[in-house]
Amino acid sequence: MTLGLFLLPFLIIPIVLLILMATLDTGQWGLFSQYRIGQFGIPFKIYKIRTLKQELHRLGHLDASATRFGKFLRRYKLDELPQLFNVIKGDMSFVGPRPDIAGFADCLEGEDRIILNVKPGITGPATIKYKDEERILAQQLDPEHYNRTVIWTDKVEINKKYVRNWRFSVDLLFILKSIKNSK
Repeated sequence: MTLGLFLLPFLIIPIVLLILMATLDTGQWGLFSQYRIGQFGIPFKIYKIRTLKQELHRLGHLDASATRFGKFLRRYKLDELPQLFNVIKGDMSFVGPRPDIAGFADCLEGEDRIILNVKPGITGPATIKYKDEERILAQQLDPEHYNRTVIWTDKVEINKKYVRNWRFSVDLLFILKSIKNSK
């Protein structure tokens, strides 16, 4: 939260400009919000810059729904900048398991629920491993099934390991890897 408050004066103008550009680009309000599952399984509203056209969006085909500007934002993870407000509000941290929509993290059982003990993050080990998740899903005959049976189960294992072995120094490494991967 402290780092978020420190970064806010530097990022507020770029965030506002990107939201306005996304508004013009998509023809919809450029700030997108959606409920995700947070710490302890409590839903919260996540903020992102809108990147998709107003149409039906299907898993594995999101890139086809993105505008040219939206693809640029997604490629460099600039659409994630408004999550700085989620960090400041205390809903998220910079590093942690990525928050999912209802039907995933809120359905965890047994030892898998350890993931819900920490705040979700803007980036994390599973985010870095699956930086090309949309491309991977686009190659599948049934992206929804592949996501639930392969990617999601792997993310759960990665995130459990992260929670069990958390160290501040490791979080710094994930932040540096995320910055490197966005170039």
